[in-house]
Amino acid sequence: MNNEKICIVGLGYVGLPLAHAFSKKYSVVGLDINIERIEELKNGFDRTQELTTNQVKESIENGMVYTSIIDDAKDCNIYIVTVPTPIDESNEPDLTPIVKSTESIGKILKQDDIVIYESTVYPGVTEEVCVPILEKESGLKFNESFFCGYSPERINPGDKEHTVTKILKITSGSTPEIAKKVDELYKSIIIAGTHLAPTIKVAEAAKVIENTQRDVNIALINELAMIFDLMGINTNDVIEAAATKWNFIKLYPGLVGGHCIGVDPYYLTHKAQSLGYMPNLILGARQINNSMSKLIADKTIKKMVKFDKKLKNANILVMGVTFKENCPDMRNSKVLDIIKELEEFECNVEVYDYWVDRSDLETKDLNFVNELPLNSNKYDAIVVAVGHDKFKEITTQEYESMSKGTPIVIDVKGIVEKPTWRL
Repeated sequence: MNNEKICIVGLGYVGLPLAHAFSKKYSVVGLDINIERIEELKNGFDRTQELTTNQVKESIENGMVYTSIIDDAKDCNIYIVTVPTPIDESNEPDLTPIVKSTESIGKILKQDDIVIYESTVYPGVTEEVCVPILEKESGLKFNESFFCGYSPERINPGDKEHTVTKILKITSGSTPEIAKKVDELYKSIIIAGTHLAPTIKVAEAAKVIENTQRDVNIALINELAMIFDLMGINTNDVIEAAATKWNFIKLYPGLVGGHCIGVDPYYLTHKAQSLGYMPNLILGARQINNSMSKLIADKTIKKMVKFDKKLKNANILVMGVTFKENCPDMRNSKVLDIIKELEEFECNVEVYDYWVDRSDLETKDLNFVNELPLNSNKYDAIVVAVGHDKFKEITTQEYESMSKGTPIVIDVKGIVEKPTWRL
């Protein structure tokens, strides 16, 4: 197996750690269309902070090539696609990145090459969308001249414990022989082991339901939080009590953003609806979770009105703008929706987030403060939107020192000692 030459297509949160892991045993080409990203990696810098500078440099020392030129990968015989699979403004799957990547691979595809997809898709995309493109671009015949596999990514951005080699990997292949070969390939680097699925579609379906299940479960907790809020009951206290039963699934209310949980269910519902089935439970969960940003903004405004604070030109500090704690990833962050809602009331919204790289396009319209504005006595309300570790250390007195008049602290993540309102 070590004679294989692997091309990783897409060097984001998923592709880069995978490429680094493979580079320890194989010859690897890391391909990404973002030229700036490639130059940063060549200089040892990973803006996603999934790899340290030493790890990026280690991959280079191992012989890994970082490039944005597809021809640099033409002598590879295994291509692993880890590009994003987002949704559009109508919540429909946007397969553009995976289609474009497949077209590029097809142009250099050779006899006996294997193309493995890791991007989250609905069941059928690999064989019904990608394979015809590969055949068209290469002139080769599927399962005769080239082969495919699917091994869904399970990366958890910002998680330094459950890294790529420590997460059990689902694998699959387009023939029994290729399935075994794909499984052995991943097994050579995945410490946690692998699970060989019987078909590519089974592997695709397994991935898409992982996050769909979590989305539905969180939606239930969010709905319960709304009900308990009307009752004047602390949701966290209820969860702690209920969790004393051995089979209770312990989740907490909150925002559901990012590139996985807030996106993947729409891939499954798209396919279900195309087959004539209306997935009401899944779509209902999506509706509940998407409504949480407005709920939080409305609660903030109502508290300000209660304490006789003017809304127009009110100063509000939003703490945390990434989609989850302890990572710089802002993709599909629902905190941005909170900010938008507050700005519709003509409030001045400032943001503090020590994780964010402000050179990213997502941050260009945000008004950042450089340091936590202690003793500023400036803010009519403070929204603690993300549970970064340093935010857990902030005291009641420090929130008071940042507040103008009666402190209003909206606690989205359950980390504030004495919040005015807690989700």
